[in-house]
Amino acid sequence: MTDQYQKNPEAIAQLTPRQYDVTQESATEPAFDNEFWDKKEAGLYVDVVSGEPLFASTKKYDSGCGWPSFTAPLVPENVVENSDRGHGMIRTEVRSTHGDSHLGHLFNDGPVDEGGLRYCINSAALRFVPFEDLESEGYGEYIKLFDETSTEKGTAQ
Repeated sequence: MTDQYQKNPEAIAQLTPRQYDVTQESATEPAFDNEFWDKKEAGLYVDVVSGEPLFASTKKYDSGCGWPSFTAPLVPENVVENSDRGHGMIRTEVRSTHGDSHLGHLFNDGPVDEGGLRYCINSAALRFVPFEDLESEGYGEYIKLFDETSTEKGTAQ
């Protein structure tokens, strides 16, 4: 399954300047001024470069930080954690495994009842695949993550 995802030069060539800066240069987009920070629709968030599935709306929550925040990756093998000592801080950088895209950072201040982690992710590193498009875009195996009530309302569980 994951063999189909890889860093795609054609996808990199199609990136907007912000997407390129974030995914290829490890930049950070502005808080509260990005596409998905307050998105509530049901669906998957995939790597904008490789298409590998990274996060599900069922694990997304409003952390108040201004970026999309998730309690856990959808497929842990698709996310790599690296030590980041830049900007005078010690943090954990999050990258996609197959696309090698910089996604954001991991913090220990997430919801305690869901493990206590907050994956703080740049919208520019993600492409959102709505629930209703999962099958047609090749992510049908993830439909089972969503219950009928969450998809009827258009929101995550």
